[in-house]
Amino acid sequence: MSITKEKTEELIAENRLHETDTGGTEVQVALLTERIKNLTEHFKTHHKDHCSRRGLLKLVGQRRRLLNYLKRKAVNRYRDLIAKLGLRR
Repeated sequence: MSITKEKTEELIAENRLHETDTGGTEVQVALLTERIKNLTEHFKTHHKDHCSRRGLLKLVGQRRRLLNYLKRKAVNRYRDLIAKLGLRR
């Protein structure tokens, strides 16, 4: 269910704005999206795992808040990010 170190480094490299950007909004949203995808796959086999489901809902809410922030601050970066990650909004 967790993300490997290599996958984390790959996501950071793909979504950073500059060389030292490791915690920018785009990077955080990409990492949260990967964790959400992993948990969604987990629930296909463990549908009664309600404790993890609550964690999933918290992750989705955090991602939503970050996306709203990015939409307020930089609409073009927001549109690029949701297109890149394949999010609906």
